[in-house]
Amino acid sequence: MADFEIGHSKVGLVLGAGGVMGGAWLVGALHALVEETGWDPAEAELIVGTSAGAMIGALVAARVPTEFMVRHSAGEVVEGVTDAQGRPASEASRSAGADFRLHRGLPRLGPGSPRLALARGAPPGARLMALVPRGLISTEPLKDTVRRAVAKGWADHKKLWVVATDYATGERVAFGRRGAPPAELADAVAASCAIPGFYHPVAIGGREYVDGGVSSTSNLDLAGGQGLDRVICLNPMSSRHRDSSLWLHRRLAARLRSLAGRQVGREAKLLRAQGTEVTILQPTAEDLAVMGLNFMSGRRRHQVIETAVRTVGKQLSAVAAVG
Repeated sequence: MADFEIGHSKVGLVLGAGGVMGGAWLVGALHALVEETGWDPAEAELIVGTSAGAMIGALVAARVPTEFMVRHSAGEVVEGVTDAQGRPASEASRSAGADFRLHRGLPRLGPGSPRLALARGAPPGARLMALVPRGLISTEPLKDTVRRAVAKGWADHKKLWVVATDYATGERVAFGRRGAPPAELADAVAASCAIPGFYHPVAIGGREYVDGGVSSTSNLDLAGGQGLDRVICLNPMSSRHRDSSLWLHRRLAARLRSLAGRQVGREAKLLRAQGTEVTILQPTAEDLAVMGLNFMSGRRRHQVIETAVRTVGKQLSAVAAVG
């Protein structure tokens, strides 16, 4: 992989949205990146994480090795490893936050955020999401996963940005960025993962936030203007594979992947215009076959990880050959 130079450049890492399956793919993809290049993702000048990418990005920023993530997912017990609170890491859930339980409190009927639904200037996607009833699933398991790595405060990383969406205005907020509202890392990650209609919104500083993927599945454009030589974007929600199935649900999923791919392509174009090299890695047909259409299912989570290690390794080899 000598042609894929990372070690001597200022590199940004962008980790996109994708639910439980996307998070698993990110773990495998990052481990392939480590194995193929020898580069430690924690050394990235900037880490931008959205939804599932926020969770994995937080773990990377906290210097949790990708090898441990893979082995822990496989059910292995890594002796002598403890979490941020001194507890054996083997006691931590192996679901990566995919432990679904109801949010405490009475459900609210009607649109989740009437104010956002009527907000002028808010992104159309955000306004549509605002019409969906509030989610009933608690984000506490997500917070617990982050607190295993960072007990309180923020990760000790030079620049970790966690992207969420203001549930009243539709504004994109990158927690950890200068000028953003102060937040605990666990809360910021939970907010970034809070899919409208599924997870309950997360309150931070008197405001409510939902999934950062409402604006963009990758938010790759945030890496612009940061003086980076290269940005590596891992985007689970897009793919170059074109599904020609006649089944409506598969055609819809393919359409959503296509839209996500076009958006990340536009964002990459902006960075390249600034002189930044951009490498985009996405699930292949082989990955998608294992991931399935239910991105919140954890049933084949480890199989997705193992597949991504292999397929992303091949993608990196192809990038090196071209380079």
